[in-house]
Amino acid sequence: MYVEGIRDLMELIAKHPFLPPEEKDSNTNLIQTKAVDRYFPVYEKALDQSGGGYLVGSQLSKADVQVFEVVLMVEEKFPSILSNFPQLQAFQTRMRSVPAIQKFLQPGSQRKPQPDDNYVKTVREVLRF
Repeated sequence: MYVEGIRDLMELIAKHPFLPPEEKDSNTNLIQTKAVDRYFPVYEKALDQSGGGYLVGSQLSKADVQVFEVVLMVEEKFPSILSNFPQLQAFQTRMRSVPAIQKFLQPGSQRKPQPDDNYVKTVREVLRF
């Protein structure tokens, strides 16, 4: 269940820079709507019910890392999106304190930035679309 929501949001975010200009606004709205109305409430409830601070119990899992990443991606587009999700806010803070994740989030790490116009142009040329 968690993975399907993560995949859905990531696909919407990943394709966004490559959409025609006339489709970008509707895609942006779709990302926000799905996050706020569909997926974030599920993650919020799971975190509340787990009692251990993670999605499933008291130990970090692959699902936690994936939810952290997709929420981070959505937050980059909508900085205040977590304002109504206190469990997700606490979760994001907890995840940022994991040493390996903390290192990954530092400037100069291997984390890739959002695609800029030059990146999009290069991809379009290489893939011929």
